[in-house]
Amino acid sequence: MTTPEDLERAILGALPELTGEEISAAAGLTRDQSQRLWRALGFPEAEGAAAFSTADEEALHRVASILREGTVDFETVLRMTRALGQTMDRLAEWEVATMVTMLERTRSDQPRTPETLRVIQTIGPDFEALLRHVWRRHLLAAVARIEHADGLPEEQMAEATVGFADLVSFSALTNRLRDDEIGDLVEVFEGRSHDVVARHRGRVVKTLGDSVLFLAASPAEGVEIAWDIVKVIGGDPRLPDVRVGMVTGSVVMRMGDVYGPAVNLAARLVGVARRNRVITDRHTADALPAERYETRVLPARPVRGFGDLHPVAVRRTRRD
Repeated sequence: MTTPEDLERAILGALPELTGEEISAAAGLTRDQSQRLWRALGFPEAEGAAAFSTADEEALHRVASILREGTVDFETVLRMTRALGQTMDRLAEWEVATMVTMLERTRSDQPRTPETLRVIQTIGPDFEALLRHVWRRHLLAAVARIEHADGLPEEQMAEATVGFADLVSFSALTNRLRDDEIGDLVEVFEGRSHDVVARHRGRVVKTLGDSVLFLAASPAEGVEIAWDIVKVIGGDPRLPDVRVGMVTGSVVMRMGDVYGPAVNLAARLVGVARRNRVITDRHTADALPAERYETRVLPARPVRGFGDLHPVAVRRTRRD
């Protein structure tokens, strides 16, 4: 029978035998520093219990080494740690959920935990190596984006093209579907949207089940992304219709997320878009090449937080 200790040993390589005070002292950090780092990763405090392994101690040593280099200060390391924790939390949840779903479909008669452990032990080393490589590739892409933005520092306001793609009547639809059907629908929507955004040199910022927030390299690329999402999602009779709001304007970029007026307006415009249509504002529409895109100013309507606005419907007239 697989025990919690078997899982911990298989995944972490060691069992907990050290207290927070012990690993903090060994790494040369204060207890307050190690607690803040641990909370930033998304884990509760152990309060004196022997809850840490030698692997945790080694990880804390690495953090201490980064601080001793003097290149970054503790608050910066804390922010990076928080971003890492949030990202890895979602990745781990997705990975385990995917494996469990696969096992239930192929080995429904087997106990879940031992089978999950077996798969983790089988693919773990290769997946860990892949994770490191993908992180390097995304690091390279992120540095390139910063260079393209003339060295724009984190948390500074900049102009960017953002879009929201939103499934129509998603809540009503989910009331009629089984849980596994809802999961399959969301996965198809997110997967296809990711593919479209990547194809046009954009970046998916985040997904919220029935919506996707993306960044595009330019207003024209934003329209291409938007209409291709409409094509692959709205054109599939098995999926709900979709609508897209897209705006070029001021955003704040922070820890991989984006905020600001353009993001808010794009989200609001989704609410006034018709099914399988793309809506933007006049500023963004004016930046589109007239020979490639057709725009139509719609009657003014109240948009929460922005007053009365004239949304602009946009569509492609030809493809290069």
